[in-house]
Amino acid sequence: MGRQKPSMRDIARAANVSVSAVSLVARNKPGVSEETRNRVLSIMAEMGYSPSVKGNGHTGTVGLLIEKGSMPVIVDIFYGDIIRGLQSEAQRLGYQVALHMFDRAQENLDSLRDSLLGSVQGLIVANDGDISHDMVVQLQSFELPMVLIESYVPGKELHCVIGDNFAAGYTAMQHLIDLGHRDIAVLRGPTKYSSLVDRFHGAMSALAEARLSVPAEMMPAPVSGHPQKGYLQMREILQAGLKPTAVFAVSDKTAFGAMNAIREAGLRIPQDISVVGIDDVSESAYTHPPLTTVHIPRQEMGILAMRKLHRLMEGEREIPTKTLVYSRLVERQSTSRFSDKS
Repeated sequence: MGRQKPSMRDIARAANVSVSAVSLVARNKPGVSEETRNRVLSIMAEMGYSPSVKGNGHTGTVGLLIEKGSMPVIVDIFYGDIIRGLQSEAQRLGYQVALHMFDRAQENLDSLRDSLLGSVQGLIVANDGDISHDMVVQLQSFELPMVLIESYVPGKELHCVIGDNFAAGYTAMQHLIDLGHRDIAVLRGPTKYSSLVDRFHGAMSALAEARLSVPAEMMPAPVSGHPQKGYLQMREILQAGLKPTAVFAVSDKTAFGAMNAIREAGLRIPQDISVVGIDDVSESAYTHPPLTTVHIPRQEMGILAMRKLHRLMEGEREIPTKTLVYSRLVERQSTSRFSDKS
């Protein structure tokens, strides 16, 4: 029996480098030092390794799966930044990214499986909530390397890259509490989005630690749509005659809508009502006033997800984990210290 050919993982182990580094050397791509490149090339020669690269010069194609009904995710600022990070890292590693649309109303998983297995070597799922947890579990049965971005399925072992949304919600709410606010409105998001649910739970945890509560009328039901939902939620609160001194919004887009409703009611931000959001999308720096928010490093999420998928496609055995990308408060002019004017 002939000796088994060494794998990229074997080369990485012998050279004491990552599989990603070996892949870059094998395809003569930048991103590793000259010393590392020479060491890897030497070990490749010693072990008789010959890289398997397709005729187009790429190690393969990765699929980006989008549910057809959620196509706006492609132009959404939040996910647009994630996709840019994913695309740039895929290009650096030598992969092509192919968009795959799935129409729940017309297609079945068998047709999706046939489409994916014939064209991609790995799969990224990036629109949390629009592809159901049940569908994600079924996608896992395709036995394709798969990474979820900004999504996870409770109780299931899956490779995920997510923002630390619980901490983001906690940080945003704690900022309002530290400023002395006690009458705080909470603008939630749809429960199908695990990221928004985690942000809400983080905010409620900060309130509980401060022994504060939010009456139901100050926490209206979420309304779908961007940014209309924040506007409608805030308008409902103000039209009921309620007088919050601050607003926690589960996303920047929700905050934008809330700010419109506040101004429409003749109130000032932050003199009458402080507003905090989460995401730090580019527009948040240009609202009137600029929005205090919690920064989620979106491009980094896309980069890390592509690196994780690359390792899986190269044969590395990783225990499925949730990789957390940490957030930070960006304090601007939409929040101020509570002042009792009565």
